[in-house]
Amino acid sequence: MSPTESIRARTSPVVAALAGVGAGTEQVLAYLGGLAELVGRSMASLVVSPLKRGRSLQRAVHQATLAGVRAIPIITLITFFVGVIIALQGAYGLRRLGAMQLVAGLVAISITRELGPLVAAIVVIGRSGSSFAAEIGAMRVTEELDALKTMALDPVAFLVTPKLAAMIVMMPCLVMWSDLMGVMGGALFGVTGGGFTPGGYFIATCEALAVRDVTTGLVKSMVFGIVVTAVGCYEGFSTGAGAESVGRSTTSAVVVSILLVVLIDLAFTFLFYSARPGL
Repeated sequence: MSPTESIRARTSPVVAALAGVGAGTEQVLAYLGGLAELVGRSMASLVVSPLKRGRSLQRAVHQATLAGVRAIPIITLITFFVGVIIALQGAYGLRRLGAMQLVAGLVAISITRELGPLVAAIVVIGRSGSSFAAEIGAMRVTEELDALKTMALDPVAFLVTPKLAAMIVMMPCLVMWSDLMGVMGGALFGVTGGGFTPGGYFIATCEALAVRDVTTGLVKSMVFGIVVTAVGCYEGFSTGAGAESVGRSTTSAVVVSILLVVLIDLAFTFLFYSARPGL
């Protein structure tokens, strides 16, 4: 083997790895650009024509019912038991330190800042994000999207904008309900096994919470709602031919939405921590 061939043999794996990284980065940036374009078009449609027509308002209310109201039972169960779990785990360590009175604050802050918005977002992803991808994907396979265009209807304005408006409104509502159920779950343990009275537990909760704890979760929830809607609809529009591709789009919508929600939650947490260190 000549020296030139030897150098090529040694460098080809490195070049291939770098090419793979570059291709992957290009795909990620293209995907994020597609999401940004879809959100921008939906927001523009929402601002230009703010759901004044009866049919548009009806579609938005219908989406709010599907994405928000019908998600309340499962969110209630999950966050209530999450509150109980946090109280149990916190009490295990705080009892050793003689600081059981801090259980209420631990549950309240954990739920309102992080777990309430995150649990609500994951539930909505499983219920609504996958539904958005399946609905639009099926319409693409059956050429219903082309039919909308022939009727001079913009598919983004007709399909995505009502979903986006519904999610922006309903996600903060779901998070507030999630926070309440999480605190109620912690109160169940606090009253039955933590030595609190019902009134004493909720007084301790109010003393531990600040307005920024609640508003942090609500700000996150609005961003989560936009992300879930954008990813679900984008995957639906990107569906290929055949029924099998609808299933792949639905799965991809759930996986990508959860990943983005966790990353955004991390970014928000770091941002708020940096803005108010020690809080």
